[in-house]
Amino acid sequence: MSGFAAAAETKFRDTTTGLLEYFVLGGRAMRFAFSRPFYWRDTLAQMDRIGVGSIPIVMLTGLFTGMVLALQSSVELSKFGADIYIGNLVGASMVRELGPVLCALMVAGRAASGIAAELGSMRVTEQIDALQTFGTDPIRKLVTPRVLAGLTMLPVLTVLADVIGIMGGMLISVFRIGITADAYMQGVLNTLAQSGFIFGIFPKDFASGLLKPLVFGGIITLTSCYYGLNTKGGTEGVGIAATRAVVTCSVLILAVDYFLTQLTLIVLRPGH
Repeated sequence: MSGFAAAAETKFRDTTTGLLEYFVLGGRAMRFAFSRPFYWRDTLAQMDRIGVGSIPIVMLTGLFTGMVLALQSSVELSKFGADIYIGNLVGASMVRELGPVLCALMVAGRAASGIAAELGSMRVTEQIDALQTFGTDPIRKLVTPRVLAGLTMLPVLTVLADVIGIMGGMLISVFRIGITADAYMQGVLNTLAQSGFIFGIFPKDFASGLLKPLVFGGIITLTSCYYGLNTKGGTEGVGIAATRAVVTCSVLILAVDYFLTQLTLIVLRPGH
Protein backbone atom coordinates (compact mmCIF):
# COMPACT_ATOMS: atom_id res chain seq x y z
CA MET A 1 0.00 0.00 0.00
CA SER A 2 2.87 2.32 0.76
CA GLY A 3 4.27 1.65 -2.71
CA PHE A 4 0.94 2.60 -4.27
CA ALA A 5 0.78 5.78 -2.19
CA ALA A 6 4.33 6.70 -3.22
CA ALA A 7 3.51 6.10 -6.88
CA ALA A 8 0.34 8.19 -6.60
CA GLU A 9 2.26 10.98 -4.89
CA THR A 10 4.91 10.94 -7.61
CA LYS A 11 2.26 11.00 -10.34
CA PHE A 12 0.45 13.89 -8.65
CA ARG A 13 3.68 15.84 -8.26
CA ASP A 14 4.65 15.28 -11.89
CA THR A 15 1.19 16.34 -13.06
CA THR A 16 1.12 19.54 -11.03
CA THR A 17 4.68 20.38 -12.09
CA GLY A 18 3.78 19.83 -15.73
CA LEU A 19 0.66 21.97 -15.38
CA LEU A 20 2.71 24.78 -13.86
CA GLU A 21 5.29 24.54 -16.66
CA TYR A 22 2.47 24.65 -19.21
CA PHE A 23 1.08 27.93 -17.91
CA VAL A 24 4.56 29.40 -17.45
CA LEU A 25 5.29 28.56 -21.09
CA GLY A 26 2.07 30.26 -22.16
CA GLY A 27 2.83 33.34 -20.08
CA ARG A 28 6.34 33.70 -21.47
CA ALA A 29 5.14 33.17 -25.04
CA MET A 30 2.55 35.94 -24.72
CA ARG A 31 4.98 38.27 -22.96
CA PHE A 32 7.49 37.88 -25.80
CA ALA A 33 4.74 38.87 -28.25
CA PHE A 34 4.96 42.43 -26.90
CA SER A 35 8.73 42.85 -26.67
CA ARG A 36 11.56 42.98 -29.17
CA PRO A 37 12.88 41.25 -31.18
CA PHE A 38 9.82 40.26 -33.18
CA TYR A 39 10.04 37.26 -35.50
CA TRP A 40 7.39 38.42 -37.98
CA ARG A 41 8.69 36.24 -40.80
CA ASP A 42 8.38 33.14 -38.63
CA THR A 43 4.89 34.21 -37.57
CA LEU A 44 3.75 34.66 -41.18
CA ALA A 45 5.23 31.29 -42.09
CA GLN A 46 3.29 29.62 -39.27
CA MET A 47 0.10 31.43 -40.28
CA ASP A 48 0.54 29.93 -43.72
CA ARG A 49 1.22 26.43 -42.37
CA ILE A 50 -1.48 26.41 -39.69
CA GLY A 51 -4.11 28.54 -41.39
CA VAL A 52 -3.78 28.46 -45.16
CA GLY A 53 -2.71 24.82 -45.16
CA SER A 54 -5.85 23.87 -43.20
CA ILE A 55 -8.32 25.58 -45.54
CA PRO A 56 -9.18 22.49 -47.67
CA ILE A 57 -9.93 20.21 -44.73
CA VAL A 58 -11.86 22.94 -42.92
CA MET A 59 -13.96 23.67 -46.01
CA LEU A 60 -14.78 19.99 -46.52
CA THR A 61 -15.63 19.57 -42.83
CA GLY A 62 -17.90 22.62 -42.83
CA LEU A 63 -19.60 21.63 -46.09
CA PHE A 64 -20.52 18.09 -45.12
CA THR A 65 -21.41 19.08 -41.56
CA GLY A 66 -23.93 21.62 -42.84
CA MET A 67 -25.32 19.16 -45.37
CA VAL A 68 -25.73 16.35 -42.83
CA LEU A 69 -27.21 18.72 -40.25
CA ALA A 70 -29.83 19.98 -42.70
CA LEU A 71 -30.64 16.47 -43.90
CA GLN A 72 -31.03 14.98 -40.44
CA SER A 73 -32.96 17.93 -39.00
CA SER A 74 -35.41 17.82 -41.91
CA VAL A 75 -36.41 14.30 -40.90
CA GLU A 76 -37.61 15.46 -37.49
CA LEU A 77 -38.90 18.90 -38.45
CA SER A 78 -41.00 17.47 -41.28
CA LYS A 79 -43.03 15.51 -38.71
CA PHE A 80 -44.32 18.84 -37.37
CA GLY A 81 -44.49 20.66 -40.69
CA ALA A 82 -41.60 22.88 -39.58
CA ASP A 83 -39.22 22.39 -42.50
CA ILE A 84 -39.08 26.16 -42.90
CA TYR A 85 -36.99 26.38 -39.72
CA ILE A 86 -34.10 24.33 -41.07
CA GLY A 87 -32.17 27.53 -41.77
CA ASN A 88 -32.61 28.63 -38.16
CA LEU A 89 -31.29 25.31 -36.85
CA VAL A 90 -28.33 25.03 -39.21
CA GLY A 91 -27.31 28.67 -38.73
CA ALA A 92 -27.45 28.52 -34.94
CA SER A 93 -25.71 25.14 -34.72
CA MET A 94 -22.88 26.06 -37.08
CA VAL A 95 -22.14 29.49 -35.61
CA ARG A 96 -22.47 28.56 -31.92
CA GLU A 97 -20.99 25.09 -31.70
CA LEU A 98 -20.25 22.92 -34.71
CA GLY A 99 -18.22 25.46 -36.66
CA PRO A 100 -15.79 26.39 -33.85
CA VAL A 101 -15.44 22.90 -32.37
CA LEU A 102 -15.11 20.84 -35.55
CA CYS A 103 -12.78 23.40 -37.11
CA ALA A 104 -10.56 23.31 -34.02
CA LEU A 105 -10.54 19.50 -33.97
CA MET A 106 -9.54 19.34 -37.64
CA VAL A 107 -6.76 21.88 -37.17
CA ALA A 108 -5.60 20.05 -34.03
CA GLY A 109 -5.37 16.77 -35.93
CA ARG A 110 -3.46 18.39 -38.76
CA ALA A 111 -1.28 21.04 -37.09
CA ALA A 112 -0.73 19.88 -33.50
CA SER A 113 1.04 16.68 -34.51
CA GLY A 114 3.22 18.57 -36.96
CA ILE A 115 4.25 21.23 -34.45
CA ALA A 116 4.98 18.69 -31.72
CA ALA A 117 6.97 16.49 -34.09
CA GLU A 118 8.95 19.41 -35.48
CA LEU A 119 9.89 20.82 -32.08
CA GLY A 120 10.43 17.32 -30.71
CA SER A 121 12.90 16.58 -33.50
CA MET A 122 14.71 19.82 -32.75
CA ARG A 123 14.86 18.87 -29.08
CA VAL A 124 16.26 15.36 -29.56
CA THR A 125 18.80 16.56 -32.16
CA GLU A 126 19.90 19.35 -29.76
CA GLN A 127 18.99 22.17 -32.17
CA ILE A 128 17.13 23.95 -29.38
CA ASP A 129 20.22 23.77 -27.19
CA ALA A 130 22.17 25.29 -30.09
CA LEU A 131 19.75 28.23 -30.23
CA GLN A 132 20.33 28.91 -26.54
CA THR A 133 24.09 28.70 -27.11
CA PHE A 134 23.84 31.46 -29.71
CA GLY A 135 21.81 33.64 -27.33
CA THR A 136 18.38 33.09 -28.91
CA ASP A 137 15.48 32.36 -26.60
CA PRO A 138 13.78 29.23 -28.06
CA ILE A 139 10.40 30.26 -26.67
CA ARG A 140 10.55 33.64 -28.37
CA LYS A 141 11.80 32.09 -31.61
CA LEU A 142 9.75 28.88 -31.75
CA VAL A 143 6.69 29.16 -29.50
CA THR A 144 5.52 32.77 -29.75
CA PRO A 145 5.17 32.79 -33.58
CA ARG A 146 3.14 29.58 -33.47
CA VAL A 147 0.85 30.82 -30.69
CA LEU A 148 0.24 34.12 -32.48
CA ALA A 149 -0.49 32.24 -35.70
CA GLY A 150 -3.00 30.01 -33.92
CA LEU A 151 -4.73 32.94 -32.23
CA THR A 152 -5.01 34.74 -35.57
CA MET A 153 -5.94 31.97 -37.95
CA LEU A 154 -8.42 29.85 -35.96
CA PRO A 155 -11.12 32.58 -35.92
CA VAL A 156 -10.62 33.12 -39.66
CA LEU A 157 -10.90 29.40 -40.37
CA THR A 158 -13.98 29.17 -38.17
CA VAL A 159 -15.76 31.94 -40.07
CA LEU A 160 -14.93 30.09 -43.28
CA ALA A 161 -16.28 26.81 -41.85
CA ASP A 162 -19.47 28.58 -40.70
CA VAL A 163 -20.12 30.12 -44.11
CA ILE A 164 -19.40 26.91 -46.02
CA GLY A 165 -21.53 24.90 -43.58
CA ILE A 166 -24.47 27.25 -43.98
CA MET A 167 -24.09 27.08 -47.76
CA GLY A 168 -23.99 23.28 -47.57
CA GLY A 169 -27.21 23.27 -45.58
CA MET A 170 -28.78 25.56 -48.18
CA LEU A 171 -27.87 23.15 -50.97
CA ILE A 172 -29.66 20.30 -49.20
CA SER A 173 -32.62 22.54 -48.35
CA VAL A 174 -33.08 23.70 -51.95
CA PHE A 175 -32.36 20.54 -53.94
CA ARG A 176 -33.36 17.81 -51.47
CA ILE A 177 -36.05 19.27 -49.23
CA GLY A 178 -37.60 21.89 -51.52
CA ILE A 179 -37.15 25.03 -49.43
CA THR A 180 -36.29 28.20 -51.31
CA ALA A 181 -32.87 29.77 -50.78
CA ASP A 182 -34.52 33.02 -49.63
CA ALA A 183 -36.55 31.27 -46.93
CA TYR A 184 -33.50 29.32 -45.75
CA MET A 185 -31.25 32.38 -45.52
CA GLN A 186 -34.00 34.38 -43.82
CA GLY A 187 -34.11 31.72 -41.13
CA VAL A 188 -30.33 31.92 -40.66
CA LEU A 189 -30.41 35.72 -40.37
CA ASN A 190 -33.39 35.65 -38.01
CA THR A 191 -31.58 33.27 -35.67
CA LEU A 192 -28.50 35.50 -35.51
CA ALA A 193 -30.63 38.62 -35.02
CA GLN A 194 -32.69 37.06 -32.21
CA SER A 195 -29.54 36.52 -30.13
CA GLY A 196 -29.15 40.30 -29.82
CA PHE A 197 -26.28 42.56 -30.82
CA ILE A 198 -23.07 43.85 -29.24
CA PHE A 199 -22.56 47.58 -29.85
CA GLY A 200 -25.56 47.33 -32.16
CA ILE A 201 -23.41 45.68 -34.85
CA PHE A 202 -22.21 42.16 -34.02
CA PRO A 203 -24.74 39.41 -33.27
CA LYS A 204 -24.02 37.84 -29.87
CA ASP A 205 -23.98 34.35 -31.37
CA PHE A 206 -21.34 35.49 -33.84
CA ALA A 207 -19.26 37.05 -31.05
CA SER A 208 -19.40 33.88 -28.93
CA GLY A 209 -18.57 31.86 -32.05
CA LEU A 210 -15.36 33.89 -32.45
CA LEU A 211 -14.35 33.75 -28.78
CA LYS A 212 -14.16 29.97 -28.84
CA PRO A 213 -11.75 29.60 -31.79
CA LEU A 214 -9.55 32.31 -30.27
CA VAL A 215 -9.17 30.18 -27.15
CA PHE A 216 -8.91 26.96 -29.15
CA GLY A 217 -6.12 28.42 -31.28
CA GLY A 218 -4.10 29.16 -28.17
CA ILE A 219 -4.76 25.70 -26.76
CA ILE A 220 -3.71 23.89 -29.95
CA THR A 221 -0.45 25.75 -30.48
CA LEU A 222 0.59 26.03 -26.84
CA THR A 223 -0.14 22.37 -26.07
CA SER A 224 1.69 21.09 -29.13
CA CYS A 225 4.68 23.34 -28.39
CA TYR A 226 4.73 22.13 -24.78
CA TYR A 227 4.87 18.47 -25.77
CA GLY A 228 7.40 19.19 -28.50
CA LEU A 229 9.77 21.06 -26.21
CA ASN A 230 9.54 18.33 -23.56
CA THR A 231 10.22 15.44 -25.94
CA LYS A 232 12.52 12.73 -24.62
CA GLY A 233 13.72 9.36 -25.89
CA GLY A 234 14.94 9.99 -29.41
CA THR A 235 12.81 9.37 -32.50
CA GLU A 236 10.36 7.18 -30.58
CA GLY A 237 9.78 10.06 -28.20
CA VAL A 238 8.93 12.33 -31.13
CA GLY A 239 6.09 10.05 -32.17
CA ILE A 240 4.82 9.81 -28.60
CA ALA A 241 4.91 13.61 -28.23
CA ALA A 242 2.95 14.09 -31.47
CA THR A 243 0.29 11.58 -30.38
CA ARG A 244 -0.04 13.11 -26.92
CA ALA A 245 -0.33 16.58 -28.42
CA VAL A 246 -3.25 15.62 -30.66
CA VAL A 247 -5.08 13.68 -27.95
CA THR A 248 -4.61 16.39 -25.31
CA CYS A 249 -5.66 19.16 -27.70
CA SER A 250 -8.82 17.27 -28.67
CA VAL A 251 -9.82 16.60 -25.05
CA LEU A 252 -9.07 20.18 -24.00
CA ILE A 253 -11.09 21.59 -26.90
CA LEU A 254 -14.16 19.55 -25.95
CA ALA A 255 -13.81 20.29 -22.23
CA VAL A 256 -13.10 24.01 -22.61
CA ASP A 257 -15.99 24.31 -25.08
CA TYR A 258 -18.43 23.40 -22.32
CA PHE A 259 -17.12 26.05 -19.94
CA LEU A 260 -16.99 28.70 -22.67
CA THR A 261 -20.59 27.88 -23.58
CA GLN A 262 -21.62 28.32 -19.96
CA LEU A 263 -19.70 31.60 -19.80
CA THR A 264 -21.24 33.02 -22.96
CA LEU A 265 -24.74 32.04 -21.84
CA ILE A 266 -24.20 33.92 -18.58
CA VAL A 267 -22.48 36.99 -20.02
CA LEU A 268 -24.14 37.36 -23.43
CA ARG A 269 -27.55 35.93 -22.52
CA PRO A 270 -28.30 36.95 -18.95
CA GLY A 271 -31.95 36.00 -19.36
CA HIS A 272 -31.09 32.31 -19.89
